[in-house]
Amino acid sequence: MPSDWAELIHEELDSEEFSQLEKNLSAAYEELGELIQPAPDNVFKALRETSVEQVRVVLLGQDPYQTPGLAQGLAFSIPATIKPGWRSFPSSLRNISKAIALDGYSGLQHGDLSHWAKQGVLLLNATLTVQLEIAGSHANFGWQKLTDCLLYRLALKKPELIWLLWGAHAQKKKALIEQASQTINTPNSAISATILTASHPSGLSVYRTHEPFLLPGDTGSCQHFKKVNELLEKRGEQPITWS
Repeated sequence: MPSDWAELIHEELDSEEFSQLEKNLSAAYEELGELIQPAPDNVFKALRETSVEQVRVVLLGQDPYQTPGLAQGLAFSIPATIKPGWRSFPSSLRNISKAIALDGYSGLQHGDLSHWAKQGVLLLNATLTVQLEIAGSHANFGWQKLTDCLLYRLALKKPELIWLLWGAHAQKKKALIEQASQTINTPNSAISATILTASHPSGLSVYRTHEPFLLPGDTGSCQHFKKVNELLEKRGEQPITWS
């Protein structure tokens, strides 16, 4: 883990829970090798690509892709060699590309979102590893306690972040973010995070909530990409180049 992130949650890294997580993960890699994704040196890639000071936007995922060849340590992101027209290109990224285009930008040329990370978009999964072909297989390893701690400490340190919570799993973190805002606020201070919510962009669930990521017939979007840039520009910051 990069030193700036380790310092942010240093108490958690000294805990028995983190020690058990290390043991669980070590045993899984030792037993199953390459069936565990992403590769060990990419487990903390999201934190390596976006430093604590760089973070402006947080996009939360659930766990890495369990399909072989996709997971690379960044939420929603896949290698650039996998093109949008290919069958292996995830539906979530197809719909993200549609939403970007509907917001007035160019759609994705590939699914590698590293360029977002380098602009201050933290692409973090709640669980950082998975066994191939078994979704949620490492959900009980102890990752979520670690990432919850990280998100809470980040929200305390940087109270004006923009949070993108897509789907029910990500939206469970809303209370954590709001708790951090309440902790730092005083009667004379009203600093608060911006939390944008929508349905998860994968499959048909993209349309099926009261806050759809895409409108039926792909006639409109949740406009999150446009809203993020409007907020950043209002603060005098550079907008994100999404495409």
